[in-house]
Amino acid sequence: MQLGSLRQLTLVSFVVVLVPLALLVGYSQIKLSEIAQIATNEAQYSVNTVRQVSKMEGLSVDIERLVRQYHIVKKDALKPLIEKSTQRFSEYQIPVCEQLSEKQNCHSLTERVVWIKQYSGTEDQLLLDAQLAEFKQNLNDLATQIDSSLDKRIQDQQIYVGSVQQTQFWLTAWLLGASFLLIALGSKAILKPVTRLERVITAISRQENTLPPISTSGPKELIVLEQKLHRLAGRLIQLENLRHALLRHASHELKTPLASIKEGCSLLTEQVVGPLNAEQEEVLSLLNSSTDRLNLLIVQLLDYNLLLQQAKPVFSNFKTKSFFEDFVTENSLAIKQHDNQIDMQLDLPSIFADKKLFRRILDNLVSNALAHGSRGRPISIRLYQQGDMQVLDFANRGQKILDEQRNILFQPFSRGEGTRNDRVTGSGLGLSIVADCARMMFGKAEFVEVDYADVCVRVYIPSKEANI
Repeated sequence: MQLGSLRQLTLVSFVVVLVPLALLVGYSQIKLSEIAQIATNEAQYSVNTVRQVSKMEGLSVDIERLVRQYHIVKKDALKPLIEKSTQRFSEYQIPVCEQLSEKQNCHSLTERVVWIKQYSGTEDQLLLDAQLAEFKQNLNDLATQIDSSLDKRIQDQQIYVGSVQQTQFWLTAWLLGASFLLIALGSKAILKPVTRLERVITAISRQENTLPPISTSGPKELIVLEQKLHRLAGRLIQLENLRHALLRHASHELKTPLASIKEGCSLLTEQVVGPLNAEQEEVLSLLNSSTDRLNLLIVQLLDYNLLLQQAKPVFSNFKTKSFFEDFVTENSLAIKQHDNQIDMQLDLPSIFADKKLFRRILDNLVSNALAHGSRGRPISIRLYQQGDMQVLDFANRGQKILDEQRNILFQPFSRGEGTRNDRVTGSGLGLSIVADCARMMFGKAEFVEVDYADVCVRVYIPSKEANI
């Protein structure tokens, strides 16, 4: 059955789950009613039987008394009383004996009653005493047999109740198991379309090129939502491509006139076209500072745009020593200009990471340390293993960062309160690029306190593919 909405699917799942429980309740009610009816019938039967036996015992005393009187006085008026008493005795005896499987006591008692009815008073006293004693004994045996019969009926009833309880237990276990199975199936049926939506959202967040196909079956609300997510993904891709194109085009278009402006400023600074007065030199220094800042902004925007375009990292193992030697060599000029030294302690012979992203982390960290750190003070680099993480500590001396600013500085276009050594206003992208590169490699970046430096950025990167 194809359900048209999530509400229908939920309601049907609940109803299906309740069916075994309803069957259990119905079966329990039927059996309880049956046991209650049996108990009522048995109680009524026992009371009636005991009452009839009690009346028979009372009549037996009357019958014995009347027979002995008749034997002594020989009055005919006693004969109807004897017949009436024996008749009533037989009326109570018949229904009692009908319920018994063994009729021997009933037959013997009936023979004694017949003899008493036919008694003429001429028999001797010994025969009368024997017959009356036999009559009393047969009645006692019948009462004992009835007690045993009642005990057996109670025992049978207990056995039946026990069997019903056992059946009820196994039926309850089976139906509860069926209910749990139906709950699992219902939950799966409800969560299945939600899981498809989760896969679509995950694909959108990871900027995957292809999304899972739109579902052809399931609740209509979720299918409509899935279609909207596909349209949203297409729109996001368009906007992302437009943003990349705009950044790339704007950056490249700005570089050409910026190069011309910088070249012109260089010619004027060198006084190739003529001497400059003090005011002109001051204006020219401001122009040089602005062109340097604009060039830095364009470089960082290009770097940030390139980072955003790299959707998936490519992990590999590469040698630590040669990698850091190349890094120091390529940044040696800037390091010497700021009169800094690199203090490296590399405890890992190799690194498992994306080589380009890891190099971009180092480039931005050294740029940040040179721009904000103290001149002439060493820059410390530590690389070591901590659990299943490769840890990079990049530390320098300088102005400490306030606690409330630490998380903000890793956000794009966020700058600290301190001034740069080159007096160029930064774009606020350096540390955000570090954090994004670490996040793309399934790690993180944060500020930590160390005893050998004022500022330390710690980068965590998983050391094994199994951790990614």
